Amino acid sequence: MRQFFEFAGSTRTLVLTLVVTAVILFLAFPNVPINGELLDQKMGYSFSEATDALETYGDDGRAMYLWISLVLDTLFPIVYVTFFGGLIYRFRATEGTWWLACMPILGGVCDLLENAQISAMLLAYPDISESQVAWASSFTQVKHWIGSLYLVISVLLLLTFVMRTVVAKIRASGTRS
Repeated sequence: MRQFFEFAGSTRTLVLTLVVTAVILFLAFPNVPINGELLDQKMGYSFSEATDALETYGDDGRAMYLWISLVLDTLFPIVYVTFFGGLIYRFRATEGTWWLACMPILGGVCDLLENAQISAMLLAYPDISESQVAWASSFTQVKHWIGSLYLVISVLLLLTFVMRTVVAKIRASGTRS
């Protein structure tokens, strides 16, 4: 596991995964032609909200969403897990906090489980059950909660790193005087 985080925390990998994450998040997903909002991007949804969305997509939109879910939204968790896992690992406050880098993996697993549920609903529509929608929505909610948590951790670790760097430079310039 730590070998993966060492790889993910390298400058080259962090830059590459940041760029790919940004492109998918801000260019690809917003421009998916499905005639509605992706269920993945909602904070959660009820059975009626899911069925209304699936109906709104139409046959072509559901087919496109299925393709996006199976291809792009399978690649996306791999990329963002690598980015955030590497970021948290590289800028961890202490050696003992390396395990926080596992948090994005948990979010990525929930994202993949959500994708499987949404794909199953897209394939089965209109014959979907309330329990299937509840599972999909639950994975969506957990994915968002965990994502918010590791995003906050990432920002705090980066701020801590910047502050430590600034303080070290100030101290170093003070000892030269």
